[in-house]
Amino acid sequence: MTKVLVVHGAGMNMRGKAQLDLFGPQTLADYDRQIREYASQVGVTVEIFHSNVEGECLNALYAAHDRDIDAALINPAGYSAGAPALVAGISQVRFPTIEVHLSNPAARGNASVFTRVCRGSIVGLGLYGYYLALLAAKNLTEKR
Repeated sequence: MTKVLVVHGAGMNMRGKAQLDLFGPQTLADYDRQIREYASQVGVTVEIFHSNVEGECLNALYAAHDRDIDAALINPAGYSAGAPALVAGISQVRFPTIEVHLSNPAARGNASVFTRVCRGSIVGLGLYGYYLALLAAKNLTEKR
């Protein structure tokens, strides 16, 4: 079965507590429950990781590189504007990484630095974007 690492970046723990007009009332725990449900529907297993520390996210990706993880999803959140070590790390791991944003950062005038190193990006579709990213991850890894 395809194994996917889901990395939540800086500030994701504030979902449901701040920026409610942009992201709504759902908390990170709500996101994780929905992601696990989507994973079950798609037929993949997920390991979910969150940190507000760039190096910890990088270490999670490197550890996944040495284990049986087949793909990764990353919502860089607060790292989107700049996290050079994490960007470099994504380009070094052996598996495809898909960037996911619940909102559309470009609609707010922001550009993500991760787009250039991720296999693909899904933005602006809310939590449903994770479902699509899990489907894509499964498809990409089964074709290898």
